[in-house]
Amino acid sequence: MAVFRDMEEVSQGLLGLLNPNRAGARVRRLLGRQERMIERLLSTKKSTHRLLSEILAMEEDVAQKLIDEEETAQHVESKLQKIESELQKTSEKDASLKADLHLLMKELEELKEMEQDLTKTEGEVDEDSTVVIPSAVYVSQLYHRVSKIEWDYECEPTVIKGIHHGPNIAQPIHFDSTQHSKKFISDYLWSLVDTQW
Repeated sequence: MAVFRDMEEVSQGLLGLLNPNRAGARVRRLLGRQERMIERLLSTKKSTHRLLSEILAMEEDVAQKLIDEEETAQHVESKLQKIESELQKTSEKDASLKADLHLLMKELEELKEMEQDLTKTEGEVDEDSTVVIPSAVYVSQLYHRVSKIEWDYECEPTVIKGIHHGPNIAQPIHFDSTQHSKKFISDYLWSLVDTQW
């Protein structure tokens, strides 16, 4: 605003030059004002240039900080996704383990019921009775000693598989029960049993 005022005064002074009285003094005074005005303009230009440089430096600093923050945010987001994925896998595994535990608990309850039934049945047998109810373990051990067959219980339900440990060599057993009759399979297995005692 002061610059415009000075320019207005310079313009009025130049108009006053047309008046022949005191023209030289006025010209010097006006030239002095013009010089001060130019100095002020130069000073303002320097200040403006310095302020612009500072603003640009600040903008660069802010832009760099923003880039750094975005990189950090991407890194954190990547880590968070990895943790969420691991949490999902752990939750699925936990659910699977809970289901397995539930099945095992159910089987345990069934075994307990079977044990109670067996105990009840054994208790009902008269002490003087000659009838002996062998336990499943005893029957299994007796069968193994007589037949010398080691069964593979992990095969398909329709497959009969195992190893017969005969007097000379071990012989594999492998039948598909859908392709052979029960009589054939039974006869074959009995043929493996050593009849010499």
